[in-house]
Amino acid sequence: MTTQKLSSSDYLDALLALPKLYSQSVSRNGKYAAWMWMGVGQAIDIYVAPTDASTPPIQLTNTSRHTYLISWLPSSDGFIVAQDQDGNERLQLFKIKLDNPNHFEPLTEPNPNYYIRGGQLHPNGKWLLYAANMDMSTGMEIEATWVYRHDLETGERKALAKPQKGAYYFPRLNSTGTHILYNRKDLNPAGYQLWFVDIEGKHDGEIVNVGDDKKVYGSWFPDGKRILLRAETATHFRLGIYELASDTVQWLIDDPNRNIDSVYAPFGTSDVVINEVKEARLMSFIMNIETGAETVINLTHGNLQPIAPTADGSWIGKYYGAHQVTDLVRFSPDNVDPKAFKSITLVNERISLGIDDLIPAEDFRWQSVDGLDIQGWLYRTKLEPRGTIIYVHGGPTAHSEDLLDDQIQFFISQGFNVLDPNYRGSTGFNRSFTEAIKVDGWGGREQDDIRTGIEALIAKGIAQPGKVGITGTSYGGYSAWHAITHFPFDIISAAAPICGMTDLVVDYETTRPDLRPYSEEMMGGTPTQVPARYHDRSPINLVKDIKGSLLIVQGLQDPNVTPENVRAVKQALDSASIEYQLLAFDNEGHGIDRPENLKILYTRLVEFFAQSFTDETHE
Repeated sequence: MTTQKLSSSDYLDALLALPKLYSQSVSRNGKYAAWMWMGVGQAIDIYVAPTDASTPPIQLTNTSRHTYLISWLPSSDGFIVAQDQDGNERLQLFKIKLDNPNHFEPLTEPNPNYYIRGGQLHPNGKWLLYAANMDMSTGMEIEATWVYRHDLETGERKALAKPQKGAYYFPRLNSTGTHILYNRKDLNPAGYQLWFVDIEGKHDGEIVNVGDDKKVYGSWFPDGKRILLRAETATHFRLGIYELASDTVQWLIDDPNRNIDSVYAPFGTSDVVINEVKEARLMSFIMNIETGAETVINLTHGNLQPIAPTADGSWIGKYYGAHQVTDLVRFSPDNVDPKAFKSITLVNERISLGIDDLIPAEDFRWQSVDGLDIQGWLYRTKLEPRGTIIYVHGGPTAHSEDLLDDQIQFFISQGFNVLDPNYRGSTGFNRSFTEAIKVDGWGGREQDDIRTGIEALIAKGIAQPGKVGITGTSYGGYSAWHAITHFPFDIISAAAPICGMTDLVVDYETTRPDLRPYSEEMMGGTPTQVPARYHDRSPINLVKDIKGSLLIVQGLQDPNVTPENVRAVKQALDSASIEYQLLAFDNEGHGIDRPENLKILYTRLVEFFAQSFTDETHE
């Protein structure tokens, strides 16, 4: 790995070549780990390696299309995978075996007129289980997402469960193949009730409801007879177990001081994994459910998330940080010293950058307009600062963490300081912080959190008035639109929204059906129910107030924040005689992720912000 000075272009190439690891999982027999890598080739591909690290990983897929890892086969010798058309999320499912790389056996039709969620092969080998917003009897796309049993021999698709309203969920088949677990939102857009249906579709019912407007998530234990629960209360999430035989729930953890972010019960152990996030930092636990004893998995620098035990008793974990390319490692829960970790991906053999080529994240704090404490990650350039870029995460129900981000690192290398704020509505703190965004709805005080963060940077001399820009994808893109239409020039002088909502009514009407309830939850109703709020919080209605520079970025296959948002705002900008630039990608969906496109995007963003910070025509 090099620490020598690279040209801007070479450094960007090195950053984009850093493998980005997603969707890691371990086979049921504990012998193999699989993951998706972005940045290694021209598209996302799937890799597999033995968990004993005895041989290097193999590339299981290699195509020009992104390939997504959906699930392991029950036999642990292959996967259900999916591909779409340039990010349009109209997935086709395939089966692929470990002993026959890059051989895709199609299971569903290409580019369907509906959205598939999940995909698991039944132990009998002939049934495929998934959810889809399609009435197969009519061939019509529908609002709700139904659970289907697809007979791969006859082609019959039987609807086992028919929720009434749209919801984003992944059905989960138990190991014995008798029941499918899934969520409904039929009662309230903010809620998630837990249901299950038997494999014949004869008995479909609600099993856990912690409130019409509360969420409960469930995942199967390996025995297929119990369900691990993460259930929302007014102040926190609690952890419990549902027993199928007795139809009872036992709560194991009910502590307002614990911010439980995710839980799962991996194969190969009777223990469960608990991932907590405190102040945007990961802390994991391996819990013995019989005794309640917990083994803490926590690093001083970076993060280690346990995934599952191996066949020989070690564990596989995801190891990552701002200074650490995400890796899958073998580790012992009794010794979480990174020096003792053993990589199974051999990722370090694929990278050319060293630790001195990357800038660490600093924990940065400030108070918002109402006194609420806000946290973010600050990255300081080693060069003479050219300006500051606010990089806003999407979601908004998500959070930024101590993680290596190639876009941020490139900005820093080009002389920009970067602030990555965790505004109210972010996860990673506590329930009240996450829920606070709903008080105002989108475009409320969470945007003040971002503005006051900029003001704090200026007060400390880290940022200069008139030399602050903002960018982000999805909700980060919406925040960029909000900032350039609301904040004074001294606070935001340039914005580059990426796949961001411009008209919240247009967005609601054109987005995927399973995402509309999320808008209703966040905004307090539909556009018909609260029209004034949707109007007032839509940046399109304030484009006349734009004083700074504007670069609009959009993936033209985006089914989430569709190009209709751009079409509508272009018309408004033209009517108001507001100058703007547009960068659109034909082969991208919700977000820009292909390496060749990222190089274009990052280079353009740097040029755009640099020019904006030296352009006096907007002042």
